Parts: sequence; C-alpha cells; structure tokens
Amino acid sequence: MNVVSVSQLNRYIKALLDENSVLQNVYVSGEISNFKNYYRSGHLYFTLKDEGGALKCIMFSSYASRLKFSPQDGMNVICRGRVSAYEKNGEYQLYAEDMQPSGEGAYLIAFNQLKDKLEKEGLFDSAVKKELPPFPRKIGVATSESGAAVEDIKNITKRRYPLAQLVIAPTAVQGDFAPQEIARALAALDNEDQVDVIIVGRGGGSVEDLWAFNTETVARAVYACKTPVISAVGHETDYTICDFVADLRAPTPSAAAELACPDSAQLLQDISAAKNKMINIMQSRVDSGMQRVAELAESRVLSDLGAYIDVKNEKLNSLFGDICFLYRKKLDFTALGFEALVEKLDALSPLAVLKRGFAIAEKGGKVLKSVRAIKKDDEILLLFSDGRAICNVKEVEKNGN
Repeated sequence: MNVVSVSQLNRYIKALLDENSVLQNVYVSGEISNFKNYYRSGHLYFTLKDEGGALKCIMFSSYASRLKFSPQDGMNVICRGRVSAYEKNGEYQLYAEDMQPSGEGAYLIAFNQLKDKLEKEGLFDSAVKKELPPFPRKIGVATSESGAAVEDIKNITKRRYPLAQLVIAPTAVQGDFAPQEIARALAALDNEDQVDVIIVGRGGGSVEDLWAFNTETVARAVYACKTPVISAVGHETDYTICDFVADLRAPTPSAAAELACPDSAQLLQDISAAKNKMINIMQSRVDSGMQRVAELAESRVLSDLGAYIDVKNEKLNSLFGDICFLYRKKLDFTALGFEALVEKLDALSPLAVLKRGFAIAEKGGKVLKSVRAIKKDDEILLLFSDGRAICNVKEVEKNGN
C-alpha cells in the first residue's frame, strides 16, 4: 500500500493540471458572483457559475489593471486563463488573465459605468459650464503635434481670426500613457497666461484609438480647468466622456476652431453695417434739426421780434396787476382780523375795567386782594384810570365780624 500525504497529493494534482495543455489556455463563460476587489493589492476574487456548477477564479492585479470595465456580481462574462490547483487547500481554480463581457462589449460597459458615476457627481451639469469668450486673444490646443487635427485648427484659425495666437501643448492622444499626458497638457494650458479658451481632442479613429478621452483621468482634468474647454474628439458620430464634461462639444477639431474664434470677415461686415446705421441715424438727426431751424426762422418770434415782445410785456403787466390785486386783498383780510384781535385784547385789559369806575388797591407794590392784608393806619395806593391816590386806613371792617 502506497501512502502519500495531503500535501503530496495536492502537489501531484496541481502538476497534472499544470501539464495539461488544454487547461493552460481555456475560455470559460459564466455569471460573476461573490465578487471581491482587494483594492490594496489590486487582485480580483470571484466565482463563475451557471445552472450546473460553479468555478472559483482569481485575477491578479497585473491583469486586472488592463480591464476596460469594472466587473460586478450578476454580470455574464467570458474569462480566458489557466486552470491550476492551490496546494494549501486542495482546491482548483481558474487563474484569469483576461475578461470580456458576454454580449455587450467591454468598452461600452466601461463607458456607461464611468458616465453614470461622473453624472451622479455633477460633472456634466449645465450650471457649471463656462461661457466661451467672444474675442479670444490666445487659444490653447491640447492634441498631437503631428496629427491632422492640429493642422486643421491652425488653418481655420488663421483664416477666420488671424488676431488670435495659438498655444500648442503637444500630447499623445492614444495609448496607455495618453490620459496622463492629456491631463498634464490641459493643466499647463490652464496655467498659461491669458489663454482664453482651450481645445482638446484628436481626429477620428477606432474605439480603442479614442479611449484615452473616455478615461476618468482626462474627465477630471477637463473639469478642473478654470479656462473654458472645447472637446473635439473624432468625427461627428463619436461621443466621449470628455465631450460630456467639457464646456462645449465640437463634432470635429475643425468645428472646434470655428467655435473658438469669430469669423473676421463677418465681423468686418457687422462693423460696416453698424457704421452705415450710425451714419443714417446721425443724418436723420441733422435733417430733423435743420427742419426745426427752418420752422423757427419762419416763426413770429424771429420775423417780428418787437411785436412778440409787446405781447409778452402785455401779458406780464396783466399778471403784475393780478398779483397786486390779490396782495391788497390779502392785506385787507389780514387787517380786519388784526382789528378784531385788538378789540378782544382791549376788552380783557385792566385799563378798560378801571374806566368803568373801578380802582386797584396796592400796598408795598403788591395788589391787595383781601381786606385781611391791611390794618388800621396802613398807607395804601389806589390806582384809577386817570391817576392814583395815597390813602391812610382809618378803620378795617371785615365781612361777617
């Protein structure tokens, strides 16, 4: 009886699986379940299942980083990899090296996933879109320095608005390092002195060629720009994440140049039209003024000034007479009121009382109001309406005594 250890048996089974050429490059389809993404290591762990079974899978970070989409539970995929055993627990599993969605393309899934994420964060909101300057002095361009796109932008800008200066920030527009280069070019242009608007993009190509503009790196770089950004990627039918984040989307790089700068020929026409309009307005005002002067020249004021002055003088005299009449009437009314007040005041005067036969008695300069204020032999003063008398009191009689 040949007895082997668990480790030996597991190692043997692993060797059998590793030596099987069929199992070293196998395609397996199934639904993802128990998906786990260990972000620190970047390794992906999941299970592929169908109606009849399940298979444990692992995708190491070196392969996972190449995926164009984010795997999720319930997603049907096709995985390519090798089958081997993990000696420690004796389980066999698929070591996935590539993964593609089953039915829907990986690029489309990645596009929709990132689009939904950024839209929820508000990067597409119209409220954050910036207005393009009407007359840019400097136009920044982030694109390949050797592509047709940059030449189109140069030609159209020179033809439409030669006053503008182009500032080119060369960058790769496809490949693994393109997103980082595009982001750096955008940041450099955004910090460039007096750059008024930025065009970012490239000419047409396949989905893979345009994919740099569907990355989160480029999307956030566009959103971070303080300068208005026009996205011009591919052809008119091509839409990228960059288009949604940018302040304005142009169907092509040529169209972006037309949107970025005004048409100088049209501006000259507008200026000429405005000039003619101003001339017509001024001529109309001059004609109107001349007509008014002619009317005034024929008026009575200028043709017979003496008669005009006589009429005005007559009117002035009439107004003066009216004013004098009203003033005298006002004085008469005021005088009548004054006399009435004088009569009322005279009726209340002490002198009027004295004229009726009364007298005022004083002692020591004070008016006597009671007999109790004097006594026998006091000297008092009697005031009459026509004089006064100094008297000596011979006797004092009080009422009731």
